[in-house]
Amino acid sequence: MVEFWNSLLTEKSWNILQELKKEYKFILIGGWAVYLFTNKQKSKDIDIVVSIDELRKFKSQNLSKNDKLRKYEIKKEEIDIDIYVEHYSKFAISVEDIKNYATKIQGYNVIIPEVLLILKQNAYSDRKDSIKGEKDLIDIMSLLFFSEIDFKKYIDILKKYKLENYYSALRSMLKNFKDYNKLEINPREFKLRKNKLLGRM
Repeated sequence: MVEFWNSLLTEKSWNILQELKKEYKFILIGGWAVYLFTNKQKSKDIDIVVSIDELRKFKSQNLSKNDKLRKYEIKKEEIDIDIYVEHYSKFAISVEDIKNYATKIQGYNVIIPEVLLILKQNAYSDRKDSIKGEKDLIDIMSLLFFSEIDFKKYIDILKKYKLENYYSALRSMLKNFKDYNKLEINPREFKLRKNKLLGRM
């Protein structure tokens, strides 16, 4: 597979993530969560959700506060660790509710794919004209093509948070997406899977 990020960076990021798992309690979101569901594109940055109590344990890690983006940050050389906290950070879905949508994969607490898809859509809408936005789009398509999305659950969650417009936006993104090479599938398989997905949605 053609890696979106340099493999040395993704390996370094993965090793940092494994170390974090040994020391802290968190729910994994973002690109690494997508990877655990799809086994496709690896991530460079690490995105996690923690409780306020858990955040205090990061104080020894050169933790900085980003009031503009309502998150905390740790930089380890080229790797960014973004930490989102209850009662401070803002998502399309309430951060306080994230723990209700967690599951376990490979020993990690990870957000379920339906909510991950919504968070990725939210991130993409904010930065679609950037390189990170391009990665968001690939992550969205990877979730659709290579994970088991329960579209009824996805729609129910959208309704709960008054995000119904995300559904039509997702269909439109899928219809217009043509870069099958980035999903590492051939044109025929891409067309078949795409039509099957559109039929299920």
